Amino acid sequence: MSRQTQLFTLLKRRFHSPAAPTETLRKKITDLQKSKKRRNPVKNQFLVEVPESRSYLDTATMPMFLAVVGIALFAKVLMMIDDSKSQEMIERKIKNAPPGQGTVRMIEREEWDEFREVRPRTPFESKLARPNAQIRTGEPVRKDDLKNWTIDVLTNAFARTEESVRREINKKTSDPFEFHGASVMADSGGNPMDSPSSKSSEYGVYGIIGGVIVALLVPVLLSVVLTGSKKGKKRGVPVKVGGEEGYAMRHARGSDLVDVPWPGATTMAALFEQACKKHSSNRLLGTREFINKEMVASRDGRKFEKLHLAEYQWQSYAEVFERVCNFASGLVNVGHSVDTRVAIFSDTRAEWFIAFQGCFRQSITVVTIYASLGEEALIYSLNETAVSTLICDSKQLKKLSAIQSSLNTVKNIIYIEEDGVEVDSSDVSSLGDMTVSSISEIEKLGKESPVEPSLPLKNGVAVIMFTSGSTGLPKGVMITHGNLVATAAGVMKVIPKLDKNDTYIAYLPLAHVFELEAEIVIFTSGCGIGYGSAMTLTDTSNKIKKGTKGDVSVLNPTIMTAVPAILDRVRDGVLKKVEEKGGMAKTLFNFAYKRRLAAVDGSWFGAWGLEKMFWDTLVFKKIRAVLGGHIRFMLVGGAPLSPDSQRFINICMGAPIGQGYGLTETCAGATFSEWEDPTVGRVGPPLPCGYIKLVSWEEGGYRVSDKPMPRGEIVVGGNSVTAGYFNNQEKTDEVYKVDEKGTRWFYTGDIGRFHADGCLEVIDRKKDIVKLQHGEYVSLGKVEAALGSSNYVENVMVHADPMNSYCVALVVPSHGALEKWAEEAGVKHSGFDELCESGEAVKEVQQSLTKAAKAAKLEKFEIPAKIKLLPDPWTPESGLVTAALKIKREQVKAKFKDELNKLYA
Repeated sequence: MSRQTQLFTLLKRRFHSPAAPTETLRKKITDLQKSKKRRNPVKNQFLVEVPESRSYLDTATMPMFLAVVGIALFAKVLMMIDDSKSQEMIERKIKNAPPGQGTVRMIEREEWDEFREVRPRTPFESKLARPNAQIRTGEPVRKDDLKNWTIDVLTNAFARTEESVRREINKKTSDPFEFHGASVMADSGGNPMDSPSSKSSEYGVYGIIGGVIVALLVPVLLSVVLTGSKKGKKRGVPVKVGGEEGYAMRHARGSDLVDVPWPGATTMAALFEQACKKHSSNRLLGTREFINKEMVASRDGRKFEKLHLAEYQWQSYAEVFERVCNFASGLVNVGHSVDTRVAIFSDTRAEWFIAFQGCFRQSITVVTIYASLGEEALIYSLNETAVSTLICDSKQLKKLSAIQSSLNTVKNIIYIEEDGVEVDSSDVSSLGDMTVSSISEIEKLGKESPVEPSLPLKNGVAVIMFTSGSTGLPKGVMITHGNLVATAAGVMKVIPKLDKNDTYIAYLPLAHVFELEAEIVIFTSGCGIGYGSAMTLTDTSNKIKKGTKGDVSVLNPTIMTAVPAILDRVRDGVLKKVEEKGGMAKTLFNFAYKRRLAAVDGSWFGAWGLEKMFWDTLVFKKIRAVLGGHIRFMLVGGAPLSPDSQRFINICMGAPIGQGYGLTETCAGATFSEWEDPTVGRVGPPLPCGYIKLVSWEEGGYRVSDKPMPRGEIVVGGNSVTAGYFNNQEKTDEVYKVDEKGTRWFYTGDIGRFHADGCLEVIDRKKDIVKLQHGEYVSLGKVEAALGSSNYVENVMVHADPMNSYCVALVVPSHGALEKWAEEAGVKHSGFDELCESGEAVKEVQQSLTKAAKAAKLEKFEIPAKIKLLPDPWTPESGLVTAALKIKREQVKAKFKDELNKLYA
């Protein structure tokens, strides 16, 4: 076997593929396949499986390796030919040299050795001696050996180029009486020998060849090193902690938990003040002014409001801080004092942020309430927390006037003026003895009568946040200043290079801890926050007037948060547009997407990087314009994100996704996937502000001793764990624990497992597992995630009755997708309600669900045997989903009790 064949075999074994595995690889593959099979065959993976891309070496970068090997062999042949010609030329010049033009003299071996030390060796003279020797002897070759050999070759190539240039310069400036054809020396035997200057032209050729090889090897070497370090990187490391026995993990970056972004910023008041002083001239809050609106009628006669909005107008950090101080003083002037409570019942907007920060200047606790909350839950939240002042949008005054007699403690109403919305005097008068003021009036009052701040303590309760709750009445979670600051500090360690050049689009509810923490991270980093809404986000959003621009098109944000339901809609919208265009556009998109998907694990370097730029320019640039075209990082949380949607957004939007896992009870801080992590279905390592521990759940069959990955209930500990539930000590004691070291822990009820690199994957939920009549276990969340990939599904809830052997599903179909199918299939109907009752439509959707379920490798008993199509969408206002668009299972079951009973009849 030739040396070239041996070297190629070595590389093939180093970068193996499943097509030709070694014995060791074959054993590893077998072990991996066995590890994926659970002991209980009726339980499959929680998340939908998608085909993982092959190694980048098997796809787009492989031609680069082949090209390098080919050029190296070709260069070796050229050198051998050049060596032969050079020897003949030397002998000929010695023989034909005219008298007086140069001399030939005898030199000693020691003198020749001195010359040889100056002469650089070619990259192929000695640096491949070690690998060749190892190949011949059969000695194992390690990854470090290949890396060191490559570095040696590159180093010598650079030295060769440098020496070539130097000798060319020396040649031009040498003695005119010297023999310039060839300076020749001979040894004691009279044989001609090379002097350094005799190889000037040869070194020029070698230098060019070395430069070509370097140009090709550098990107490949970087690709190998970076990709290898990325895949082998430890993101989380095991740690010994107190409390219940389990398997605990911390972030790999440091052994000490972070609690502040910088020294002294221990409370929200201190953090905001220091950030404003640090970034005083930067822009902070941006809003769009209202221009006009019009009412547009749909085909079925319903009217919709369409808005025309202006460009963003910005306020600097210094200007916002002044408004915050004025508002804080205004609150004191209307009767507030330390430890009183203010509730904010409003959509996400700049005034929400200002009021929130203003309360902390006077140690006032903020109660956050979703703007979509129903009357019953609203009354409960306000009375439970004994709120004395309520801040709301002006449009909410009508709702408050209807329930004012049920509010026991509210004395002041502060409304936020809205463009295009006039305050109805009858709504104000119906509020009885409550004092009603606008937010601008409170700020003016505070400016005229300033009050010294009364700053809070680290362990003081900053926020009572009512969970949107998927069951029963909402619970108020007590979040301390230390919790909010610690989570922000942890996230800032993970998101790279946030600064004043970044702009964040804020549109999710600020009453949700995910959005609240995101905005804290943004202002702490000196970035700008542009406010929008889900109804005006893009150019095609429901409330954007045709021909005008949505929020992201005007703002051009670089950072964005999203919940999975929104990303699913973005994906479905893009695919719908592609399908409508059809023809060459559809073929080109599908081909480009497959190429990018195949190489998604590759580095930016090498051939894949060139191809990435090509497809991004040709295809995906237009798609990215949907979100402004400048998104560089996207934070996703609130619910599990399907692997399909994550890959789609990664490729089409060109933005890494940081998928987080956390709860209101952990102040959103538990885990967060890092921006360079290309995997899907995982939620990253623990944040640097806390720990993640898995505790065995024997009843469900999840144990920390499971192989190859420990599994169990997810327990979060550290600085982000909140103080407990407001006025609910029994529930607090049930899920909050403090260990012997003083660390606070929260038991989430979710089931997870740790990967080898320390990243967490959420695979189940204790409350969502139902045992069917014949003993099979069904994970409702897992099945819903699988069915959600069907293009007909807008919302779906799977229900399993333990007294039956099959499960059923309630499906809210996509209006556009089902209408389009009906038109193509010739199914006549008088309206969408009638279409949902059609047997043909039910059959079509059920076939699509079955296909999606089989693609996700669900068992037969996990696939819904019967379904019911529901025409009305599930919105937060309907009370059937949370603000994060998670299903409120108990509420859905209660509302559609009769439909579920009929499915089992």
